[in-house]
Amino acid sequence: MRPTAALVVLAAALTAAPLLAAEKPGRQTERAFLAEAARGNALEQELGRLATRRSENKRVKAFGRRMLDDHTKLESQLKGVAQKEGVSLPTRLSEDQRKQVDRLSKLRGADFDREYISMMVHDHEEDVGKFHDKAENAADPAVKSLASQALPTLQSHLQEARDIKSSLSRATSGVPGTGLH
Repeated sequence: MRPTAALVVLAAALTAAPLLAAEKPGRQTERAFLAEAARGNALEQELGRLATRRSENKRVKAFGRRMLDDHTKLESQLKGVAQKEGVSLPTRLSEDQRKQVDRLSKLRGADFDREYISMMVHDHEEDVGKFHDKAENAADPAVKSLASQALPTLQSHLQEARDIKSSLSRATSGVPGTGLH
């Protein structure tokens, strides 16, 4: 290769490098979002199963079933997007998530209900924020679409969890007429 040709190739590579570098972090962020969403989704399913077994409260049990059903559907959507994008999703809960499940699995009845619902409020507040961000800002159309489609369901979960948490608080404080059990 002649020296001028080598310089042209080098200049082209140096010019393209910032463009590729600028593209890569967004892609990595969206890959990380998919992986995190998959892990969070798996936790919601596992805790939903636990709620159907450990809770004695009809609303909490029904919420647990809804978490299991809705997050099983989301799992399918996540897998579809990940497959199209060539992203490997985690297949196990993280160590921290496993500890959360273990801690909750030792509780029953009202103690379980309070802890589970508090966890669901907190998790869904975070999820709604992350999914809203991706629905607005994801560069990848498939990720943007997934986040946009999932967001209303996650917002509904958050509202329902907040309502149940409020009801549980009223029941604990002795307010009559909560009709929780």
